[in-house]
This record gives sequence, C-alpha cells and structure tokens, in this order.
Amino acid sequence: MIEKLEDLPAGVTGIRVSGRLTADDFHQFKPTVDQMLDSDEIRFVEVIGADYEGFDTGALLADFKMGLSTIKHLRAFKRTALVTDKEWMIHTLHALAWMIPGEVALFSLDELEDAKKWAAG
Repeated sequence: MIEKLEDLPAGVTGIRVSGRLTADDFHQFKPTVDQMLDSDEIRFVEVIGADYEGFDTGALLADFKMGLSTIKHLRAFKRTALVTDKEWMIHTLHALAWMIPGEVALFSLDELEDAKKWAAG
C-alpha cells in the first residue's frame, strides 16, 4: 500500500509504503506524482514501513514506468529523505545514492519528524 503522508511542511510530498505493493497501488498514487512533478523544486519523504514486503511483478513494471515519467524532471529533485529501519534498504541506499538526483538523506523510523524538517530545508 502507498499512503500519502499528511502534516508535512509546505512544499514537501511524502508517502508511506507498507505490505506488498501492487500495480494498482502505483496507479492510485500517480495523481500525487503528477502534482509533485508540476513543481520546480521537489522535496520528498518516503517512509518504508516495518511491514514492507516489496513489489509484486505488476508493481515492478508500474514503478519502472513511473520512474521513466520523472526523467525529464530530474533537476527539480532537491531533497529526498528515506525513512526506514530495514537493513537491506539502508545498504541499498548507500550503494545507489549516487543515482538519485539532488540531496539524499537516510533517517530511522523514529526520526520521521527530523526527516520532514530536513526535506523542507
């Protein structure tokens, strides 16, 4: 499931992912992505919940397509905060952070408020 986070600073978009993501989750989230991409400065908080299980096959393809739609907006990405306690996600971010546009920071689940403030900064 992809849930839009509420109570974020102005100009920050955030989501929480949990369970096993499906293509339908991405289709429901697309309007939020489209709205975010209308901005000249994208500041994003992604919370990977403790119960996150990954993608099913359809979600993997939907995520790839959504990623392609953001390519022409890469310069707009200013700050991305990843909030998780999942070790494999932490290691993956350390290995692939160079591929993510803008500044990237990692926060634990109990640092969500700090992540929101950092993304807005």
